[in-house]
Amino acid sequence: MSTDTPALPDDPLDLDPDAISDLGEIVPTDPSADLPTVVIIGRPNVGKSTLFNRIVGSQQAIVEDRPGITRDRKELEAEWLDTPFLIVDTGGWMPGGDALEEKVTRQVEEAVKEADVVLFVIDASVSLTDDDQLIANWVRRTGTDVLVVANKADNQRRENDIWEYMGLGLGDPMPTSALHGRRAGDLLDRIISFFPEREEQAEEEDAYDEDQLAVIESLIDLDGKPPPRVAIVGRPNVGKSTLFNHLVGTDRAVVHDLAGTTRDAIDTLVETQDGPIVFVDTAGMRKRGKIDDSAEYYSLVRALRAIDDSDIALLVIDATIGVTGQDQRLSERVDASGCPIIIVLNKWELVGPEARLEVQSEVKRKLAFLGDAPVLKISALSGKNVHKLHPLLQDSIRQYHKRVPTKSVNKIIGAAQQAQPASGGAKVLYAVQGATDPPTFTLFVNRELDRTYLRYLERRLREDLDLGSTPIKMRVRKRS
Repeated sequence: MSTDTPALPDDPLDLDPDAISDLGEIVPTDPSADLPTVVIIGRPNVGKSTLFNRIVGSQQAIVEDRPGITRDRKELEAEWLDTPFLIVDTGGWMPGGDALEEKVTRQVEEAVKEADVVLFVIDASVSLTDDDQLIANWVRRTGTDVLVVANKADNQRRENDIWEYMGLGLGDPMPTSALHGRRAGDLLDRIISFFPEREEQAEEEDAYDEDQLAVIESLIDLDGKPPPRVAIVGRPNVGKSTLFNHLVGTDRAVVHDLAGTTRDAIDTLVETQDGPIVFVDTAGMRKRGKIDDSAEYYSLVRALRAIDDSDIALLVIDATIGVTGQDQRLSERVDASGCPIIIVLNKWELVGPEARLEVQSEVKRKLAFLGDAPVLKISALSGKNVHKLHPLLQDSIRQYHKRVPTKSVNKIIGAAQQAQPASGGAKVLYAVQGATDPPTFTLFVNRELDRTYLRYLERRLREDLDLGSTPIKMRVRKRS
């Protein structure tokens, strides 16, 4: 497996969203689906993430031929022989390591508590290690069904040597090669054999009981839209994962004061009093010159993809440092994606009274191009003021999805033109809202409108329609 760093653009934040669209659709898992859960565990660098990608059928987890790449749990839905299940990738189990390794290990242990089946991955290219034996002793005590997967069994000789793994006391090992797909089908057959038999439905497939219908209606609105996605973005070590854990109500992401702890974009669907929301924790984004390996590069790509797929972005800024040039570049990239931004000043409790005024002034000056984007001062660590995010999120969601009747749009445009006519005899003949997410308006004109007048019309639409800081797209069509 190559570990060469790919060629990077002049600035990673300039990556074209279309250029990363082949990473696959990342769909939030419905926690109420009651699907069997399969958790992949093992010591570092045995091929857990490669196996995860093989099972889900796409390159969802970051893979490199060195230990410690995966840190957070990553959960997606997979299917084999019409049998759906949840597959969970975890970091390497490293008890007794440093503080960061201990937190990764706790994530693994939490995942196993929720597992129906555990895939214990070992490296068939080397002999059993003491760590393999420690993991076997631990997972045996959990009482969960365990399947030993002898990965990297790339040839018949390695398959013949797997007898030594019987000594782990976890049953017959399954030889496979996650990288090359060798015996992948046999492995999936073994996995689904652990699942309980599904009862045949006496009714038609589209017949649901009242509880099921209630769940479906809570997850998908009347327009068939999925739950809104909220991406938490920012530079490394500004408190994104701490805020994410507070919002989802559990230690879902590994939190450490080491910059770059989060590698992947982690999705979690949360039921709130205002309906379900998918929160997405993303990797910290640094300048191009500081990205020195491919793992961080792919972390950045996934973070950018999360921004482009989101309905709202929470831009987290370290209030003890203030607004940096990288914060400005990142906010420009988020603004260009078309989703609303809520500015979150984290670690506010550590900022002195005089410095607070300076930070607030800096936000207004350096992020003026974001318009009236809401600014919230919080402490993600203690949770202070985090609850104030929810009404701001609901307002942004409402504005982002807002649809306005054509009659109202033309009434606003007509009043704006009457109050301030365009120069050179230019006039908007007709206007219509062509799309939402964000609100997009098409103006049919008799001749070209200058940019100043177009901004004037945009401002009038924003004010009269109560669109707040939501980006608005304006399209002009000249009458032929």
